[in-house]
Amino acid sequence: MAKDKQPEEITNDKLTDLNLNKENGKDQFLSTNHGVKINDDQNSLKAGNRGGTLLEDFILREKITHFDHERIPERVVHARGSAAHGTFQVYECMSSLTKAGLFQDPSVTTPVFVRFSTVAGSRGSTDLARDVRGFAVKFYTQEGIFDLVGNNMPVFFIQDATKFPDLIHAVKPEPDNEIPQAASAHNTFWDFISLMPESTHMILWLMSDRSLPRSYRMMEGFGVHTFRFINEAGESNFVKFHWKPLLGVHSVAWDEAQKISGKDPDFHRRDLWEAIESGAFPEWELGVQIVSEEDEFKYEFDLLDPTKLIPEELVPVQRIGKMTLNRNPDNFFAETEQVAFHIGNVVPGIDFTNDPLLQGRLFSYTDTQLIRLGGPNFHEIPINRSINPVHNNQRDGHMRQTINQGKVSYHPNSMGGGCPFQAKASEGGFTSFPERIDANKIRERSPSFLDHYSQATLFFNSQSDEEKNHIIDAFSFELGKVDIAFIRERMLGILAQVDSTLANGVAYKLGLHVPKEKPVNASVPADADPATYQSKIVKSSLDVSEALSMSGTPKDSIKTRKVAILAADGVTANSVDTMKKSLLKEGAVVEIISVRLGTLTTDTETEIQVDKSFLTAASVLYDAVYVPQGIASVGTLSQDGDAIHFLNEAYKHCKAISFDKEAKQVIDETCFSKMAELEQDLGIINGESIKDLADKFITAIAQHRFWGREKPGKIPA
Repeated sequence: MAKDKQPEEITNDKLTDLNLNKENGKDQFLSTNHGVKINDDQNSLKAGNRGGTLLEDFILREKITHFDHERIPERVVHARGSAAHGTFQVYECMSSLTKAGLFQDPSVTTPVFVRFSTVAGSRGSTDLARDVRGFAVKFYTQEGIFDLVGNNMPVFFIQDATKFPDLIHAVKPEPDNEIPQAASAHNTFWDFISLMPESTHMILWLMSDRSLPRSYRMMEGFGVHTFRFINEAGESNFVKFHWKPLLGVHSVAWDEAQKISGKDPDFHRRDLWEAIESGAFPEWELGVQIVSEEDEFKYEFDLLDPTKLIPEELVPVQRIGKMTLNRNPDNFFAETEQVAFHIGNVVPGIDFTNDPLLQGRLFSYTDTQLIRLGGPNFHEIPINRSINPVHNNQRDGHMRQTINQGKVSYHPNSMGGGCPFQAKASEGGFTSFPERIDANKIRERSPSFLDHYSQATLFFNSQSDEEKNHIIDAFSFELGKVDIAFIRERMLGILAQVDSTLANGVAYKLGLHVPKEKPVNASVPADADPATYQSKIVKSSLDVSEALSMSGTPKDSIKTRKVAILAADGVTANSVDTMKKSLLKEGAVVEIISVRLGTLTTDTETEIQVDKSFLTAASVLYDAVYVPQGIASVGTLSQDGDAIHFLNEAYKHCKAISFDKEAKQVIDETCFSKMAELEQDLGIINGESIKDLADKFITAIAQHRFWGREKPGKIPA
């Protein structure tokens, strides 16, 4: 029996050659799409120089037709995204758990393509909307494509895929006026959510700082569903997938996010691109939570419920490999826009469970690609191609690229020698786990799915005080945009089931009282007894889970953090040079901001290049601010309203601020001047020795934010 030759290891560079049909017009002639050189690309073919354009101008028709069709339907969800190429390597052989080839050999590098996205907004929306972030990874393995299609939150809004269209219809702009864009703060979303108690846990995540990541490079990723690992012996274990960023998990403030959306709506996209271009390659470790088949019913939650997570205190996350993103796409449309992920793309050793949301997604993704990418051959688009040879009897269809040889396109056959052959499991053929199923056909929710509040409570209890305040503020903002009173009150009833402090805090800001009635669950079949759909009261085995709060994330690095140095003519050269060198040594990105572009003249008559002016820069685009000394520079900045606003805003958003003692004249003009001397522990760093100042400043930047500044009365207007 014929066998395919085993492919050689595919490196990231080879993937570039195999998967991308690159074109570079340098030193080349213009041509049509069929290779005919073009003599005149400036004028259409006319009947005389003032006459009508002729239909026979095939060059014009081809050019206009292609232009008319340059846009494809955007994704219904996850329309706005950004992506990068990279590699994955497992740390050690995982054969005891799975036979998947990418998890066997630590010396093998598996190419990946990763797309990050927002869910609700259109392609033209802002990166900093309060939203779930998509985190989709395409592994180009030796056994075929494996797509791990997840989010930056470990749970989801709904338990059954049949509710997905309802969820998205509710969160999208309202259909009568197409408002608001990329926002959940409106009537239809909260009308739906307040009638769906199963969404409560996810709503807590959405209203938390997790929905406002500082960077794609600083957010976690989750597979959301419970999958199966299958080893060579056919043994199954349940598995949850996690991506852990090596830079830690960090967010921005809500006020800051809104301002970034105006200053730079491409903030996350630009951040990812620039980090990779500069060689600061983003890294994540892949972690897994493993639960044996025997322990499927061990916990107070159902492993198949996508609105639940497995607390890391109950099942630790084992870090089994590392992913590095090291190359930006060559063309956004050809790669980032045309990439087609599908949760059903798995390889031998990875299998599905009966999670009802996962089961629906197995259909939805293929169906979506058919309309977006024009037909059944979207897998032949270069970015979607498997590096493993593809042989089957599929033929023809819209935009077919493969030229199939021979007469036979069916199986079984004898005219083609029986080719292509079926593969035994021992030859790498995919086999499904033989899970025993003996049940009636029924439309019904498992009683084990009816705990809607315990993990929402666990999540809220696990947050730091500052994070809890942010959640209360987020609910207050979102529900404050809802202009139907009974929807707001109904949502308060849901929050009361989670935590009284949460419900009362939101109610106070909305000027309402928390209702005493239990929440309504409107997601009940017509003939069902509503009592059977009432939420079960389940006591969590944990009071808090430290892994659910971002406060414990690593805070030991300032790599890729953006620091603004505010300066003007007359700045002390030594202050700028010493601070800049210290920051760059630790991996930070440093930019000089001034009243104008060009160069600055220092106290030593040397010149410093200005990177941005206050006209194009804003504090919300930076992680920290430094004001160096220099009498003339300090005098200019202290009288410049934009410079003072830059500092006030940085203070409001709890960022590290450092200034030389001689630069206090500038600080004296700010809203926080009275606090500056008292807040060394809240990220306001000053001193006489520039070296000591730099060391303290670096330590402060690594803490990310000093949320203690948000106490009432201490936030500048």
